Amino acid sequence: MEKTNQKINDGFTFVTIDSLSSEKIDTPTYSYWRSVGRKFFSNKTAIAMLVLMTAILLMSFIQPIFSGYDFLNVEDINDFSKRYNPPSLQYWFGTDANGMSLFDAVWAGAKTSISISVIATIITTTIGVVLGAIWGVSQKFDKVMLEIYNVISNVPQLLIIIVMSYTFGNGFWNLIFAMCVTGWLAPAYFIRVQVMIMRDREYNLASRTLGTPKVRMIFRNILPYLTSIIVTDVSRSLPAFISYETFLSFLGVGLSANVPSLGRLISQYTNNMGNYPYLFWIPVTVLALVSVSLYIVGQTLADAADPRTHM
Repeated sequence: MEKTNQKINDGFTFVTIDSLSSEKIDTPTYSYWRSVGRKFFSNKTAIAMLVLMTAILLMSFIQPIFSGYDFLNVEDINDFSKRYNPPSLQYWFGTDANGMSLFDAVWAGAKTSISISVIATIITTTIGVVLGAIWGVSQKFDKVMLEIYNVISNVPQLLIIIVMSYTFGNGFWNLIFAMCVTGWLAPAYFIRVQVMIMRDREYNLASRTLGTPKVRMIFRNILPYLTSIIVTDVSRSLPAFISYETFLSFLGVGLSANVPSLGRLISQYTNNMGNYPYLFWIPVTVLALVSVSLYIVGQTLADAADPRTHM
């Protein structure tokens, strides 16, 4: 029996207690944004779309600086050697009836369309998040906003934008204003619903019991947990506003005649679909690539921003 116990004891080593080592945490420190980046860049499709989106943005905002493109310039209209040239090494996207490079026109138009979309998204999202958060925690404000929402939400937003554009006239900032007049309402209602879910959780009930001000509770206890939801809304708004601009420009509403945009180019070259299809399909393709890349990158970033996916 003693020999058996001796053999068992020989196979084990007693562990000594080190008070200093026991205080150290060996688990890697959790970083929210590092986890977001790791989750996002693990998606190969998102990486490809991010590269594509970056290339389009760079071309849209840098190329027009060097080209000096003028939408109303017709100085080459009588030079038949420059008219209706198909895509080539000299003219990458070809030329139109005025002898103007479609390559320059597309990127100048993309700059306008993307700028309108980004500015309108920033304005509507900011207003929507702030008012939506207040809407979700204030019962008095909730009653007023619900009545406003019930009235405005029954009118198509596109119709409101068209009416506002006709009322205030064509122009870059007038179009953005028309988009933002009611564009903030849908994000605000969406945030309101999420805030109402979050406000009744245990830690927020405890904060209210301890007398935490509502503003502090909104910005410290609620909004940080809605990051993925806000990013999701942004990823939907960007392509939506580009679509609005394209449709309105196609109708001849919204922008001034001297401002190029993808919608205006598509409208202008619709009649060339049969004889010179590249004039129509190249702007359409660029528009599709912009919208798809923005949406996919935004949706992937929204998924990555959700802490539940970091497990």
